[in-house]
Amino acid sequence: MSGVSPQPAQERELATVAAAESSIPFGQAVRFWLKLGFISFGGPAGQIAIMHQELVGQRRWISEQRFLHALNYCMLLPGPEAQQLATYIGWLMHRTLGGIVAGTLFVLPSLLILIALSWLYVSFGELPWVAALFYGVKAAVTAIILQAAHRLGNRTLHSPLLWAIAGSAFVAIAVFELPFPAIVAAAALIGHLADRVTPGQFAAGNLPSHSAGSSGAALIDDDTPPPPHARFRWQRFVRSMVIGLLLWGASIGLLTLRFGWQHTLTQMGWFFTKAALLTFGGAYAVLPYVHQGAVEQFGWLTQTQMMSGLALGETTPGPLIMVVAFVGFVGGHGKALFGPDALFLAGAAAATLVTWFTFLPSFLFILAGGPLVESTRGKLGYTAALTAITAAVVGVILDLVLFFARATLWPHGFSGSFDWLSALITLGAAIALLHYRRTTIEVIAGCALAGLLGQVLPV
Repeated sequence: MSGVSPQPAQERELATVAAAESSIPFGQAVRFWLKLGFISFGGPAGQIAIMHQELVGQRRWISEQRFLHALNYCMLLPGPEAQQLATYIGWLMHRTLGGIVAGTLFVLPSLLILIALSWLYVSFGELPWVAALFYGVKAAVTAIILQAAHRLGNRTLHSPLLWAIAGSAFVAIAVFELPFPAIVAAAALIGHLADRVTPGQFAAGNLPSHSAGSSGAALIDDDTPPPPHARFRWQRFVRSMVIGLLLWGASIGLLTLRFGWQHTLTQMGWFFTKAALLTFGGAYAVLPYVHQGAVEQFGWLTQTQMMSGLALGETTPGPLIMVVAFVGFVGGHGKALFGPDALFLAGAAAATLVTWFTFLPSFLFILAGGPLVESTRGKLGYTAALTAITAAVVGVILDLVLFFARATLWPHGFSGSFDWLSALITLGAAIALLHYRRTTIEVIAGCALAGLLGQVLPV
């Protein structure tokens, strides 16, 4: 024979991959990812549950163990784990294009909706009845962030050392006003060093568990070998990293050449790149950093606007980190970046820009790191530093709760009067979330109605 034929194992692998790809038409996958982008309410837990129900339970595109393996990896990364999970599964099914389409469609509907809501907010937010609605919503935000701290603490703080790290992080940011990146770096170092002495204290917390609720083999099953594009090769890894870094460098470079380094758009690109790399523990983890930069350092929006944006992010589909689109829109609109006659264009451009810089690292993590993860299934156990970071995040989020509580309950400072109506709405929201386990959308709607009634019928 003149040619060299593939080995039997390679033939079986290629046949399996071809069967999986032909059984999951790309167009059908695109329609699913687009649908997911519009129905992905409920935060990361709800979004992951929807994907699990659809992909594992109903469509059987991927098996339980392969789904959880991808989820475990995404939970270790900075960034929105649900969006990264969609990117990972899309990449596994349909290569790089599939990952890009899945991750983009997970975010795109949320971006468009938030641009529209942000425009309505800046245009009509001063109307009395709209202001009354957001008065109640701001009270709900404090309770929502408290619930996030409680949920993350229950999942993470399972040893005295982790409690100590959380408490130290709270003191560091609340008393000494240390920057969030410094707190993250210190926590990672403590976790790395302490794990060598007492590794049991940093055992990974419980990850979300699911029941497949279905029978029969999946198209990408437990024993399905990784397809050729998911097999780790250093050449492919380096190429993916170079392309990702070039995309980032070209983006920030063009902004600098066109507008200058100190321009608002350039600073937004640089700031949200750093924010994207600090979101260990979910979107709430990065809120303190975004608040420090966007509100206190750059003045892109006010504290009140930040709280309103968080509420809008809670009530729209997509990852909560999409609140950055609201920050970008309000900042671009408020700075009138393109002149007083192009306020909407300035806001929409800034919102799109910060979304690009926020999610670019997530795509890079999956498209470059996915093959390595596929080659190490069952071996991802290096989580001590990340667990310590997440513990520190609990303390940082608690400081954010107190910060927002002060702004809500004492709107004119401690020397001013106490806002009893806001206190009652906040207490009611906390009880509804923590005790009765109502959804955030229900709580926000109820608090908005309470704020409106409170202005009509003053307490």
